Amino acid sequence: MSIILGVDPGFHITGYGILKKEASKISLIDYGCLTMSSTKSLSERTSIFYDFFEQKIQGNVITNVALETPFLGKNAQNFLKLGYLRGILYLLAYQNSCTLHEFAPRQVKQTVTGYGGASKDQVSRVVQQLFASAIKASTFDVTDALAVTLCGVWQQKSREA
Repeated sequence: MSIILGVDPGFHITGYGILKKEASKISLIDYGCLTMSSTKSLSERTSIFYDFFEQKIQGNVITNVALETPFLGKNAQNFLKLGYLRGILYLLAYQNSCTLHEFAPRQVKQTVTGYGGASKDQVSRVVQQLFASAIKASTFDVTDALAVTLCGVWQQKSREA
């Protein structure tokens, strides 16, 4: 049995999803967003982030953490700040003996939709179809996190085969 936490980190909104893989069955355990106020200092937000994900990892007995590799884009400051959050997840994975998996954005899209150039909307639709009964209206932050979580689950499957 594996319990995988997938995270789409952001300093304002962080999406996350938790899936349990038992034999060939995949179950949705939890999903949602951590929202942090932009009026809080960087150190306050990193502390909130750490505390939130420490509780998620320990409370759900997480065995694997899945992250999307960062994309530089146009704002180097945002890229740098995302590195802080990623570092926290690396630390939490290590402290809790979790295996860490990273996936390139194109790889996540390819795995979930079958097309590496898929839009966020396309990824969201596939994720919502897979978990239709469990997921209520969700943001791209949540569906992106669940897509990364699925990559972690499916990677576990391929390693067990």
